Amino acid sequence: MAEPLSQTPATDGVAARSCHAVYAATIFLSAFLLFVVQPILAKVILPWFGGAAGVWATAMLFFQGALLVGYLYARWAVRRLPSSWQALLHVALMGLSLCLLPIVPAERWRPTGSEEASLRVLGLLGASAGLPYFLLASTGPLMQAWYAHAERVAFPYRLFALSNLGCLLALLAYPVVIEPLIGTRTQLLAWSWGYVVFCALSAAAAARYWVQRRAGPAEEEWSAEPGTPAPDAGTQLLWIALPACASTLLLAVTNHLCQNVAAIPLLWVAPLGLYLLSFILCFDRAGWYRPVWFRWLLPVTLLGMVFGVVRESSVLPPKLAIVSFGAALFICSMFCHGELAALKPHARHLTSYYLRIA
Repeated sequence: MAEPLSQTPATDGVAARSCHAVYAATIFLSAFLLFVVQPILAKVILPWFGGAAGVWATAMLFFQGALLVGYLYARWAVRRLPSSWQALLHVALMGLSLCLLPIVPAERWRPTGSEEASLRVLGLLGASAGLPYFLLASTGPLMQAWYAHAERVAFPYRLFALSNLGCLLALLAYPVVIEPLIGTRTQLLAWSWGYVVFCALSAAAAARYWVQRRAGPAEEEWSAEPGTPAPDAGTQLLWIALPACASTLLLAVTNHLCQNVAAIPLLWVAPLGLYLLSFILCFDRAGWYRPVWFRWLLPVTLLGMVFGVVRESSVLPPKLAIVSFGAALFICSMFCHGELAALKPHARHLTSYYLRIA
């Protein structure tokens, strides 16, 4: 098993304070663009298909599938390709993706009434934003692996907190600023220009990695595991189970609040924001998650949520119910993500770790 979070090697804090600006900026911008493009494209295509709930579900299937494929690509590239080929391949794919801009869905994808809606939605999203979204999805694990390899950093995971901060800001910015103040076509064009900036940052990171890898550890040294045994099967299973429990609870709490407590527009933003905040705190530094506190708070919180669901709205007024369930979700998410952060492996296993989380 990995070391407890409180005993994370000292290099973790040093690495966190010395994250190079190019890698950090690339990861942050990729997360923001990755998160904000989903509601932008959904707003465009939902009217085309009559606003059916199945259209949104199909779009989410596409985005989650592309995210997983991006993580698989990062895992494959780091494991199978030499350092120089990783950088060359990634830059080549980014160059190809620029040819697909702007990500304005073509009119030819608009349904005429006889097509299978789900297949058409998948085709539309794939043609409009498939490759850019795939590359954005791969950025977090790939850039962290490059940074760890080039800078000899064993635990670069604070960059994951930065990635989730980008997601959180996108979540808050879209309904508050972007959607009410900017037209849909302008949103698509602005996103496309943001993606151009992302590609420039990624190319700079790839060039830096190309140069620094000669001064970094050899591939053989990086592949060896001096003093850091590979995570066992039980640990790898926890990499899957802990985030799965947190995401399942997120869905359950969101559905309960939106369907049984109050029909408030954008209420779903609050639980998702708390969920992302727990990721940020747990991977930012060790002090935010205190196992002694959260391990006894967890069962108390779960019992309280069960009581609240059983008694429904007869006990708590809606505002208090929203606050109570939100706090409960945050505590449970802190436990799951705090324990997950405690199990983070040496950077040699970083892409495997993120793949299992995905």
